[in-house]
Amino acid sequence: MPADLVPTDATRPRRDERGSFDRALIYSVIDEALFCHVGFVGEDRPVVIPMLHARVEHQLLLHGAPATRLFRVLAKAPEICVTVTLLDGLVLARSAFEHSANYRSVVIFGKPHRVRGLEERTAALDAITDKLVPGRRPHLRPMTENEVKATAVLRLAISEASAKVRTGPPKDKEPDYELPIWAGVVPFELSRLKPIPDPRNLEGLDVPEHIRAWGTKA
Repeated sequence: MPADLVPTDATRPRRDERGSFDRALIYSVIDEALFCHVGFVGEDRPVVIPMLHARVEHQLLLHGAPATRLFRVLAKAPEICVTVTLLDGLVLARSAFEHSANYRSVVIFGKPHRVRGLEERTAALDAITDKLVPGRRPHLRPMTENEVKATAVLRLAISEASAKVRTGPPKDKEPDYELPIWAGVVPFELSRLKPIPDPRNLEGLDVPEHIRAWGTKA
């Protein structure tokens, strides 16, 4: 893996104890999160939209319909900001002022590039599918050439980015530790629940093994 990222004016954190440019940490947050938020200056105002994503080596992949606002605007104002956040817990302190959250987040700045070639675009869409549900793609009907041509794909180099992390218990003011008030952390996690079949599934189709083995919960 290449060396850690270099801070810039945009990525340098204001709270140094939470900021990190560790590439392995940044990649782990991107890979664990199922979606990101993409910010850009729209045609008449700032816009932030949620999008599915995937990472292939040192590139972030995004996709969508070519007619959407993001892809129209990129031809004129190509800079974007991508944020990825994982909530790990609510931090409940003895004072409302000291309440917080345990989290892992990444912010990426840069100029995305359109993926033009048909084969490269197909590989990018395959990577996004594999990210969403590992092992799913061999069970699917292959994408047609027209479907791939109708989908725009962006790649963004993960070169100007940083992570921020908060962990641990609340940090109250010292006198408040003597107060008879419960404090602590309420952990959060993203759980996969029991699959709900499509009512139009063919009769006799069971949940496939790659879904059951993916960590579903009853």
